[in-house]
Amino acid sequence: MTSGPPAVPAAGLPQYTHGHHESVLRSHRWRTAENSAGYLLPHLAPGTRLLDVGCGPGTITRDLAERVVPGEVIGLDSAADVLDTAAAEPGPPNLHWRLGDVLDLPFADDRFDVVHAHQVLQHLTEPVRALVSMRRVLRPGGLVAVRDADYQAMSWFPQVPEMDEWMSLYQRVARSNGGEPDAGRRLLSWLHQAGLTDVTVTASTWCYTGDEGRWWAELWSDRITRSSFAEQAVQRGFASHLYLDRLAQGWRQWAENPDAVFLVPSIEVLAVKH
Repeated sequence: MTSGPPAVPAAGLPQYTHGHHESVLRSHRWRTAENSAGYLLPHLAPGTRLLDVGCGPGTITRDLAERVVPGEVIGLDSAADVLDTAAAEPGPPNLHWRLGDVLDLPFADDRFDVVHAHQVLQHLTEPVRALVSMRRVLRPGGLVAVRDADYQAMSWFPQVPEMDEWMSLYQRVARSNGGEPDAGRRLLSWLHQAGLTDVTVTASTWCYTGDEGRWWAELWSDRITRSSFAEQAVQRGFASHLYLDRLAQGWRQWAENPDAVFLVPSIEVLAVKH
């Protein structure tokens, strides 16, 4: 952790749809700067000061820190246990960890050259307010870099009815938490509302097939039946445990097909602060 008292997450933060079950962290630990922040990498240089908001277990953060040594890099998250997991892994000396809330970042104005958030805004009830907060701690001429998936734009083959039902259920649970699962298509609008108008928009995908498809299906089968997502779906009366078991089996059925393909599209945006 960095020196000084840690920030206390705001009590009004929305419930995180996925939670921090092992199946969720398994997915997050797979992420690297190369497969999740490639659009940002050409804009980094040694000495860049970078804040990674919603860093989770920190695999992307650690990669980014190695690219900008000796520039200060801070990984910030509102979940103390996940942040402790991130801090337990070795990293370069310029990397630090901080507990905090993106809606009220515990940093002075104009501190960072880059503020990065990966798959974060989709989970927030106030994404524009979060972007305003990120803009505040960014120096003039610095970059806001955000990337979010778009669930309704996800596609898969072969079609399995249970996976269509999973999509409907996921949308319902995420929105009951105040989130926007189809965030990707809305990023440009949110950035404009936050006062960021010098914006570059691109898109990229994760593609799961073969062994990675089976890994992806097992991961989601576990999330559907064992994670906070499952608890929320049952507690709110959206699904029964028996129904969730059937959805999980549908994912496994999909993965058994040698032709199985699953695409996860994300929109990624770079915005310059003027």
